[in-house]
Amino acid sequence: MDMQYANFPYLSTLLIVCIAGLFTILFLPGREQNKIKWVGVVFSGITMVISIFLFIAYDKNIGGLQFVERVLWVPSLGIYYFNGADGFNLPMLLLTGIVFFTGVLSMWELDTRVKEFFALYFLMVTGVFGLFMSLDLFFIFVWYDVSLFPMYLLIAVWGSTRKEYGAMKLTLYLLAGSALILPAILYIVNVSGLKTFDLLALMAPGTLTPLQQKFAFIFIYIGFGILAGVWPFHTWSPVGHVAAPTSVSMVHAGVLMKIGAFGVLRVGIFLCPEGWRYFAPLMAVLATVGIVYGAFVGLTQKDLKYVIGYSSVSHMGIVGLGLSTLTVEGLNGAVYQMFAHGIMTALFFSSVGYIYDKTHTKMIPELGGLSRIIPVAAFYFILAALTSIGVPGLASFWGELVVFIACFKVYPVLGVLSICGLVVTALFMLRVVQKTCYGPPKEHHTHIRDISFAIGVPRMILSVVIIFFGLFPSFMFDMIETASSSFFKGLP
Repeated sequence: MDMQYANFPYLSTLLIVCIAGLFTILFLPGREQNKIKWVGVVFSGITMVISIFLFIAYDKNIGGLQFVERVLWVPSLGIYYFNGADGFNLPMLLLTGIVFFTGVLSMWELDTRVKEFFALYFLMVTGVFGLFMSLDLFFIFVWYDVSLFPMYLLIAVWGSTRKEYGAMKLTLYLLAGSALILPAILYIVNVSGLKTFDLLALMAPGTLTPLQQKFAFIFIYIGFGILAGVWPFHTWSPVGHVAAPTSVSMVHAGVLMKIGAFGVLRVGIFLCPEGWRYFAPLMAVLATVGIVYGAFVGLTQKDLKYVIGYSSVSHMGIVGLGLSTLTVEGLNGAVYQMFAHGIMTALFFSSVGYIYDKTHTKMIPELGGLSRIIPVAAFYFILAALTSIGVPGLASFWGELVVFIACFKVYPVLGVLSICGLVVTALFMLRVVQKTCYGPPKEHHTHIRDISFAIGVPRMILSVVIIFFGLFPSFMFDMIETASSSFFKGLP
């Protein structure tokens, strides 16, 4: 793969800004809550600006890896500090930058242990940025764990609805995934005989035999797949969504689940293409079951966060289905769906967070007539629901369309079943909108004030992104195409 080294370390700057924000927050007194929040806004805003710049500055005509930074870290083990940007990870960096900034703004009204919350939040996002940009297996694993460990405290301390149970279940499941990923990485490095963790070096044809690739791939797929919400390893996800505070739910569903799918792509598919081909039918079946299962279980839920949680399991199944098609179109659609679903769920959880803060309930039967009481807040909620359904002109439509086009060529029966699952998803989302936003308002909610302009800013940003990429999907697809087409050309 061609590499263009960076004249300026933009990718490292992303990490440095996150770490600088973290230490600034740690040095501020805990009683200075407003200052801590403003520090969070400034530093997260800078990361969003850098991620947008990287997305725009990437030269699609050249393609390949750009903004590359490569420094030998531990010579005796062949570990490099190795970062680079391509058409696969730039959408993920952009997604993280947007969700990070809007998540900080969504927690502006937090008044409990603000310093500790934002410090852990910055630490978690540092790990996310690091994983998406890293091209060294050692650092991929390190950043993976850095992104996960703060989740336990963020949910257990600031969460709601069985928060200790949700935090513990999430942590145990994701540590189990980590316990599968590490042996797979060490196995690949050992049997390759190259004495390096460099992802590009390990991608060289003939490095691993087909049997070795099959053995390693299944560990990587299950290990990262747990975080991606792959059925039947998904059960931690809805519980974690429900228990987490608003901005943590936004990052959890919007970004962390994408780490799982991205890990399958970057590590599993890149290093073990023969394993990918061998297990693709199994991946397709599990993805289809996830789509249908998430839709039907979501149909029965009465808690808004559980509805979104099971909807996320269903939508992440679409990502898995795209990855299983072994086609350029499938990879394009899967990566696009990862971005679109991340923005959509961030808007969903941000909207539900506001509704919960004002009504003190997430239960659908206890809500009603919100479009009359808080029309602007209800608009954001309805927009997220329509995006989840896959309405044309909104971001998710394009990812789903491209994945299903690829799926019908390869797995027509599974494609039909998946479409049926999406119809059920549309049914329960419209039902949720009807029961919460329309009908007679509940008397004890009529005093609620609508969302102000300042509090609505994060929802506005996410809404603009959904509509922009819904109307102009080529900005994203052209980016992803540079990576997927060159990847398939390099396959043996």
